[in-house]
Amino acid sequence: MNVLRSCKKRLSVCLLLRMCLLLSLLCVCVHVYMELEGLRLQKQTSHHRISTTATDAASDTGSTCCSVLKHHRRIPKWKIELEPWAAETGSLQEEADRFLRYISTPQVSCERPASVPPVFDAEHHGSWVLCLDRRFSLAQRIASKHCRVYSLRLGAENETLERLLAGSGCEVHCFDPSIRRAHLQDANMWIHRLSVDWRDPNPAVPIQRLHSGTKKLAAILNHFGHRQVDVLKVDLESAEWKILENLILEQVLDSIGLVLLELHLHWAGFEVGGDEPSVVRYWFSLLKELERSHFRLYHSYSDPSKPRLFLHRNFQNASSSFILGWVNTQFMPQG
Repeated sequence: MNVLRSCKKRLSVCLLLRMCLLLSLLCVCVHVYMELEGLRLQKQTSHHRISTTATDAASDTGSTCCSVLKHHRRIPKWKIELEPWAAETGSLQEEADRFLRYISTPQVSCERPASVPPVFDAEHHGSWVLCLDRRFSLAQRIASKHCRVYSLRLGAENETLERLLAGSGCEVHCFDPSIRRAHLQDANMWIHRLSVDWRDPNPAVPIQRLHSGTKKLAAILNHFGHRQVDVLKVDLESAEWKILENLILEQVLDSIGLVLLELHLHWAGFEVGGDEPSVVRYWFSLLKELERSHFRLYHSYSDPSKPRLFLHRNFQNASSSFILGWVNTQFMPQG
């Protein structure tokens, strides 16, 4: 009887061990299956993301006939990325030296083709110099009378370049809040009583109290149905920094072929805060964002008639006013 009980006990233990072994094997199989299934789903997700990215890229670089329908709306940035300090000390002298050296050193040269009329030489339109090199598109756009020009200004101190381009067949739009009538037209030149701002209009201020309409450049382009501008001239008496920042944040720069920019260095500029070294670092960072957007400095003009002031002091006997020309090396005209 004892032998029988012992055999039954051993049999029960063997069965229990076999059950445990089978359950363990089953758990291993389930785990392996889940791992393989997870890898498969991950590959499918990655493939879907790559396909979506490729579709978006194709939309951005598609043919001009379908570009309006396939335009990819990008998310604006909240702020620009500041460049590292010029030196660990963060001194004004180091920041000023770096900034002045940067704006005084052209990155590309622009040669005027022999086929371009002499009227486009610099002496005919002062310090606002165009880049008419055949490597870029502006000379061909002017010759075919398909160019579009935006001029942002406060008062018409010098509109020689605008009138020259309008007389050459370009479509020229000047935005000037100081004119009395809402719109003026002279041949191919339109003057709009509109202030270009870096902020949206304040809804608390009635329109009747505003001297003129106020819009950001992206909203103006959308209002007129203009997808591209061949030349953007900015002469806004110290508002240029915040305007440039807005163009960067709203990613408008890839729609512009050439930027002519007057800088005013005697003070920080409208709504530019921080101590003096931080201001210059901010200026430098904005211009480096231009460079990251495929713009290259081709023209630098230091106005000898302006005071030698840099943030209310003299640095390197530099003028308080510079005119810079930047060409978009990857600008692809449409239409």
